[in-house]
Amino acid sequence: MIKRADFVRASNARRQGTPGIHVQARKRADNEASGIRVGFTCSKKVGNAVARNRAKRRLREVARAVLPEMGRDGWDYVLVGRKDVTATLPFDTLIADFRRALKKVHT
Repeated sequence: MIKRADFVRASNARRQGTPGIHVQARKRADNEASGIRVGFTCSKKVGNAVARNRAKRRLREVARAVLPEMGRDGWDYVLVGRKDVTATLPFDTLIADFRRALKKVHT
């Protein structure tokens, strides 16, 4: 996702927080784009530019590993980095957090 309006629509939809990641998701209308769309964001609360970029790189890898298996066609997902956690948490824990969040969002 690139447009701010898409991020805002996702933020007003379903949300699920875990210790490592906050996930926002929404099912798009039938006349919108197809496929799985994903966006990433980290506020300045996450840290300086180096910490934010590291957190976003880790979020991208988590999405790359999990969404082909658990993502649903026609959904938008926004992964939000958490302060002092996303950049430092073990990668396996981040993946487990994202899987748990997706299960809750989809129910």
